Amino acid sequence: MKIAMVGSGYVGLVSGACFADFGHDVVCIDKDTSKIEQLHQGVMPIYEPGLDALVESNVKAGRLSFTTDLAEGIKDAKAIFIAVGTPSRRGDGHADLSFVHAVAREVGENLANDAVVVTKSTVPVGTGDEVERILADSGTAHKVAVVSNPEFLREGAAIGDFKRPDRIVIGAEDDFGREVMREVYRPLFLNESPILFVNRRSSELIKYAANAFLATKITFINEMADLCENVGANVQDVARGIGMDNRIGAKFLNAGPGYGGSCFPKDTLALLKTAEDYDSPTRIVEAVVKVNDSRKRAMGRKVVEALGGSKTARGKRVAMLGLTFKPNTDDMRDSPAIAIAQMLDDAGVKICAFDPEGMEIAQPLMPHVTMCDNPYQAIEGADATVIVTEWDAFRALDLERVKSLANAPVMIDLRNIYKPEDMRQAGFTYTSVGRD
Repeated sequence: MKIAMVGSGYVGLVSGACFADFGHDVVCIDKDTSKIEQLHQGVMPIYEPGLDALVESNVKAGRLSFTTDLAEGIKDAKAIFIAVGTPSRRGDGHADLSFVHAVAREVGENLANDAVVVTKSTVPVGTGDEVERILADSGTAHKVAVVSNPEFLREGAAIGDFKRPDRIVIGAEDDFGREVMREVYRPLFLNESPILFVNRRSSELIKYAANAFLATKITFINEMADLCENVGANVQDVARGIGMDNRIGAKFLNAGPGYGGSCFPKDTLALLKTAEDYDSPTRIVEAVVKVNDSRKRAMGRKVVEALGGSKTARGKRVAMLGLTFKPNTDDMRDSPAIAIAQMLDDAGVKICAFDPEGMEIAQPLMPHVTMCDNPYQAIEGADATVIVTEWDAFRALDLERVKSLANAPVMIDLRNIYKPEDMRQAGFTYTSVGRD
């Protein structure tokens, strides 16, 4: 089957490459000429483990191609995926659907055959109805079905998530849409990946509800971490104890500096706005957003306290290890590191940082931070070392080298990747999250 993927960003490129790997003929379309030129040269616009090799192999096999010409790209495509960005709209927090609507209009104006138009972008409830209206207004004479097919890809593990999904959610209103989507996902269906067919609005809400629930788990364990610090408990033991309950599960119960990234911040906010529009307030999600926003700066205060408080922190130097919102990505969107660095800068602290993949994107977002070539360069002369992102490169630091380079053996581990007893035996003044 020929598939057109409109939007060659994170979701579109990963999905397109994986569909091509299943044997489909895939064309990835993007208005960004430089991005398409890079892809023609084999240069990935994002960092995702294994993506470059996957793209290269499918381009060589003739199953994957790239273009800026939407009319040509969607020609003869049976499934046309919309995978463009839906960032939070400035001013009110609603999802900005201007890119989705623009693609729908252009598809309608250039459709040359019967096709299913699939919203892969994360969109609020009712977006499919509007896409359907836009396509109808375009005057196309061809049969069109509008389907919702949300993505559930974790950055850093996206290829595995696509090929071995927990579930595939398809929101379709007619048999034509369902039949085409069965054919699209047939390779996974044969592998017994669960496919859930629901109506379109349910599919749209499933994506937001899932992300809000996961954000709630993260925020819950972070609040438990604060309580653990005050009562003398260990949050990792607490997380283990509740995570062994099958009704709760162990995932997303790692205490830290708060969630960030491309999905949770904007999706929780968009869900709140949708709930307001339909007069169905979601008080729990409201609390999650508020607590997570405040937590990031609270982690900055934790670093200031480890430096002796605001009066003594000014003029001191901190090594910040990790800038991206999670490891194995270069994504800086809503990363806790941004708020933490701003808090430290406000306190007069000098910051030197290292991240294996995110520094190029981070630099314009954090102009007051000095970027370093490796973790030890960042640590040299530091009064404290702060682990913000749990990259593997930081899990086995040479602690003796750290002590010899640093101005003081002080470490603030916001990801709990080291054991407190080991750090103290190594001669460090060690602070972690939710542990003694």
